[in-house]
Amino acid sequence: MNIPDKLPTYDVLGVPVTITTPVHAAQTIEEWSKDDIGRFVCIRDVPSLMTINNDPAIRDLHLEAAMITPDSSYIAKIGRLRGLPVQQTCGPDLIDLVAKRSVQRGLSHYFYGGQEGIAEQLAEVFKARYPGFQVAGTECPPFRALTKEEDDAVVERIKASGADIVWVGISSPKQDVWMRDHYKHLPQTLIGVGAAFDFQTGNVKRAPKWMRKVMLEWLFRLASDPRRLWKRYLILAPRFVWKVTTTPATEQVARSR
Repeated sequence: MNIPDKLPTYDVLGVPVTITTPVHAAQTIEEWSKDDIGRFVCIRDVPSLMTINNDPAIRDLHLEAAMITPDSSYIAKIGRLRGLPVQQTCGPDLIDLVAKRSVQRGLSHYFYGGQEGIAEQLAEVFKARYPGFQVAGTECPPFRALTKEEDDAVVERIKASGADIVWVGISSPKQDVWMRDHYKHLPQTLIGVGAAFDFQTGNVKRAPKWMRKVMLEWLFRLASDPRRLWKRYLILAPRFVWKVTTTPATEQVARSR
């Protein structure tokens, strides 16, 4: 499949979201693994889109991303309402799909993120789930900022690992900034999947399929951790709906350029 490096997008509040599906995103990542060009992929849900887009210091990182997938069913629906072939492409599903497909394709993976031990646990989950799954390395960085020496060492470890894909799970927007600051120094595709590390290892329970199907996964997550997530779903999400319905499409596109 011949996939162009510059992927078509549609605009959501100035963010160029890629017109994609889980399978197309996986195929694209596989194509990118054939070269040594560093790229990064943002997986954008509503709260992270609002957080990053409201911060001028990091807003333009979207313009450097090689792909921005619609993590949220609502962001995907905006594309479908415009007649585009878009499907929700969220972190937990994408990492599992790529992991499954990568066994036959011989791709290796590096897991960077999570609390102590989570990256190693995730690697074991996929090795058990998909025999032949290749792990190039795992690392759980400290929550504090790294020194320059520590950061340089991280880059060298990832380079030396020979990984084809680097999965980054240090939450958004921290992971997005990390990918933007490092992709030019690495030959791999970096993919920021946030809580997917916790979902795939079972450390955080995911909403049942029926809730995901009717676009209520956000409600399940809010009920599971209201103290941490109330602002994300009760303030940022309503603001998103208001801005999408009141901002003219022409103005949104102008701000994305």
